[in-house]
Amino acid sequence: MIKTPRERSKIWPVIRVASGNFLEMYDFMVFGYYAAAIGKVFFPSGSEFASLMKSLMTFGAGYLMRPLGAIILGAYIDHHGRRKGLLVTLGLMAIGTVSIACMPSFATIGLLAPLLILLGRLLQGLSAGVEVGGVSVYLAEIATPNRRGFFTSWQSGSQQVAVMLAAVIGIALANTLTPEQIGQWGWRLPLLAGCVILPFLFLLRRSLTETDEFLARKHHPSAGEILRTVTANWRLVVLGMMLSTLTTVCFYMITAYTPTFGGSVLHLANNGVQFVILCVGASNLFWLVTMGALSDRVGRRPILIACTILTLATAYPALLWLTAAPSVERLLLVELWLSCMFGSYNGAMVAYLVEIMPPEVRTSGFSVAFSLATAIFGGFTPAICTYLIEATGNKAVPGLWLSFAAAMGLTAVVLVRGVTASPHPAAAVTSGAASG
Repeated sequence: MIKTPRERSKIWPVIRVASGNFLEMYDFMVFGYYAAAIGKVFFPSGSEFASLMKSLMTFGAGYLMRPLGAIILGAYIDHHGRRKGLLVTLGLMAIGTVSIACMPSFATIGLLAPLLILLGRLLQGLSAGVEVGGVSVYLAEIATPNRRGFFTSWQSGSQQVAVMLAAVIGIALANTLTPEQIGQWGWRLPLLAGCVILPFLFLLRRSLTETDEFLARKHHPSAGEILRTVTANWRLVVLGMMLSTLTTVCFYMITAYTPTFGGSVLHLANNGVQFVILCVGASNLFWLVTMGALSDRVGRRPILIACTILTLATAYPALLWLTAAPSVERLLLVELWLSCMFGSYNGAMVAYLVEIMPPEVRTSGFSVAFSLATAIFGGFTPAICTYLIEATGNKAVPGLWLSFAAAMGLTAVVLVRGVTASPHPAAAVTSGAASG
């Protein structure tokens, strides 16, 4: 935990920069939690499965914008500074959040409703494409010596607070409204709650100061230089994407997909499923911070290798055990195990990904790698799992999808040490040393 006076002085900067990350994940979780209700309101169909798939595909479509946001906004942050860029991303997220929360239904405005919902998700995805990278880099650059893993763990840590808050609101709604009321209009209330806290989040981010490391650089590369340097380091970007795949797939499986899996597949009570999500959020936060700090002591690679092997070996058997006799208790035990794998892996992975990227394009490189993993694999995890279960009839098949993500992560950890950063001739870019 934060102990020294120097570290205590950085508590508020950590809170300020992580606040927008909280909003991003809160909005994404609410959409995922209420995907079935949103599907009925905006994507009505004769088939419940078809409506759900359209809703989940819209959820995933937001992630398709992440690579574009990573390139455009990442270049902006690497050139103009961390503070300015993080204010821009928060503004874009706010517009997307308000538009989805207040959108009239399909019954009211017809096809315009799903089109505008999709537009809102794409706008959120554009900003989210660089939000994780921007926050992670900011935290890494303000970290005290030898504490980078601990500091960067709070990027994802703030997201877990969002997961828990969304779960608490979900439990409150389930105990206050009928399922019909939640399906008709109750799902909007959590999104409106996010709109209410927007002014406070803007105040927090406006008080951010620029990082000393960014200010100390004499050369701030142009957008063209940044793009050329990221392109020259395509091997690192691809390996960074593979490193991030396990993080994104596991996270969305144990959070955003859990309400759909628990309700539609396992047929468990909504209250119980929301309680599981609340516990998962708390577990994620614990493991992220604990293992992020441990990675500062023992190195990133041992933790990354151990987590990928354990996930590869246990994901499918755990899902088989759960689906053999579904219950809230079994769901809780399985998800807490997967939460341990996610939190431990991600606690070390974020700092590792920051460290292997060339410093002058650190935000862009990190963001492109992470957003590609989210766009191709993680963001579509709810839709992919829903389709795989429907196609195979095997309720445990999401475990195989998670095992595939773990195999990608393990491969990347093994290969990344053999790849060095390619410098940009104008910027004299050099690779950050990777810990572990």
